[in-house]
Amino acid sequence: MTVNGGRQEHDVEPRLLLVHYLRDVVGLTGTNVGCDTTSCGACTVLLEGESVKSCTMLAVQADGADVTTIEGLASDAQLHPVQQAFWENHGLQCGFCTPGMVMAVVSLLQEQPDPTEQDVRLGLEGNLCRCTGYHNIVKAVLAAAGSQKAAAR
Repeated sequence: MTVNGGRQEHDVEPRLLLVHYLRDVVGLTGTNVGCDTTSCGACTVLLEGESVKSCTMLAVQADGADVTTIEGLASDAQLHPVQQAFWENHGLQCGFCTPGMVMAVVSLLQEQPDPTEQDVRLGLEGNLCRCTGYHNIVKAVLAAAGSQKAAAR
């Protein structure tokens, strides 16, 4: 598979979860292990551009695929617009859910570049944050959508 633009080729146990492959084999620890049941979304990555919860996907299921983790978003020391918006709008508290939340937002904004607040709340209902009231997360997503729209002009 390709992870963050780099080819990865490893022999793995057929039962190895993608999240453990990324963390333990590839060494990318930004993808967090939260619940192991797809409830929290801390393990969200992009697979072929679509957000997936890597805690319930086998690494072998991603064979030949393009995977992007939180480490693959920034380029040339420049934060991705969603990362920048989270930072500027204080869209995090402890930060544990943030990588998965950011990855889910990237996917959401690809599908829905101009979401309403309700669209954002519905789009992120599979990602849980135990620290915040989501207000600043939603604010960050709307800011990211606005900055991407402005950049496209």
